Amino acid sequence: MRVLVTGATGFIGRLVVRHLRDAGAELRLASRHPERLGSGSEAVAMPDFNAPAADFLALTRDVTHVVHCAGLNNDQGDATEADYRAANVELSARLSQTAAAQVSGRFIHLSSIRAVIGARVSATIDENTLPAPQCVYGRSKREAEIKVLNAYASLGRSDAAVLRLPPVYGNGMRGNLTTLMRLADTALPLPTGALTGIRSLMSSEAAARAVSHLLSHSGSLRPTYMGADVPPVAIAAVIAAFRRGFGRPTRLITVPAGLMRPAAAVLGKRAFWDSMTATQICDPSLLISQGWAPETGTLERLAELARLPEPRLVG
Repeated sequence: MRVLVTGATGFIGRLVVRHLRDAGAELRLASRHPERLGSGSEAVAMPDFNAPAADFLALTRDVTHVVHCAGLNNDQGDATEADYRAANVELSARLSQTAAAQVSGRFIHLSSIRAVIGARVSATIDENTLPAPQCVYGRSKREAEIKVLNAYASLGRSDAAVLRLPPVYGNGMRGNLTTLMRLADTALPLPTGALTGIRSLMSSEAAARAVSHLLSHSGSLRPTYMGADVPPVAIAAVIAAFRRGFGRPTRLITVPAGLMRPAAAVLGKRAFWDSMTATQICDPSLLISQGWAPETGTLERLAELARLPEPRLVG
């Protein structure tokens, strides 16, 4: 088995690489920064979305499977709609079109629950939830999903799958979880008891294991899968777990939401507040039914992350 992994130096991509290498796979690793990949696998530069067709043919030649981790995440504050379309939609389209015609095995495309639901909407979601993305990033991820699945379907193939991920935690994480971690790393009491949201999260290790599972399991692929740790966790419990890891007292104060919401708006944090009070539960039953085992100790893993000597909060 020879696997092309794009985004191989990224937050999740590098763990996918490790899992596949440990499983004995031969790897071709594509990255914007191939010099960071070291030795042990074939390292190549990731083509731009508008690169010549020959570049994509060379990228996918002589591989049996593709794992597409490359893309532009929603933590890039200065990214434009054109940036998201280029990195997420057009690049995924070019890669999947070439792979569908040239690669004999599976194509696993990493996506996000933002392709389905906005950050401030409360819902339980699974593979059958009607997509309703509410931000530029989410719309780009949803369109990328459609491009990938259509590229394979147009050739009568059903061996491409989308893996949607909730917020992923681990060494190198970014986004709202890093904000919560920084809030937790203080001795001051925090008025976070009113953060009533319950969220599905997923460890970066569990995400990498899900990718490896989808490549290797013997059954046929479904078009879409949902990943998540089980059970979901309360936002206040996430902060408390980080505080345990830092060795700090919990000190979470319940403040009425009616007081916190206008205060958050004055501080320019209304969107963050609303996202932390929303409940979003992801149902990974399909993956589990096919033999994948989810992480079940989310709060313990978050505390362990905070115990690292110098937690790396940026990738």
